Amino acid sequence: MDIGNSFGLVETYLPAHIIGIRLAIAAALGALIGFEREIHTAEAGLRTHILISVAATLFTILAFEIFHTIQDATQTNPDPIRAVEAVTAGIAFLGAGAIFRSGAGVQGLTTGAGMWLAGAVGVATALGYYLIAAGTALLAVLVMAALRAFAHHIIGEKDRPRD
Repeated sequence: MDIGNSFGLVETYLPAHIIGIRLAIAAALGALIGFEREIHTAEAGLRTHILISVAATLFTILAFEIFHTIQDATQTNPDPIRAVEAVTAGIAFLGAGAIFRSGAGVQGLTTGAGMWLAGAVGVATALGYYLIAAGTALLAVLVMAALRAFAHHIIGEKDRPRD
């Protein structure tokens, strides 16, 4: 197994420019989700969602790079899905931290779900499923923005005094 040369460069299964493109796409899609949270003053906004999406992408790329390195070197049957599961669990932990109880209500559920979704978008991007990742990010923003407006309209109507 090649650990790298004196410059720290290691041969990768994916070409370096593809890795760079995937990380950039993950950042852009994480920003799309995070921007919606940011404009509605959620605690976890633009930067958080970008970092989660990029981190999930990087962990997934590394998992599959390790998979190909081990598989080529030892002819064993490694399981890269374990790394994806670990990424998912880690992001779920962060998302759970965004959720808290305030009196009789619960706050942060949408932010936590958005963080988890940003991680999933990162995993999809890392695997090269760009259209699925982009479509999911767009759908998430539409759901969060459109349903927010709908919910505020319905709640606003229900709370208004009747004439």
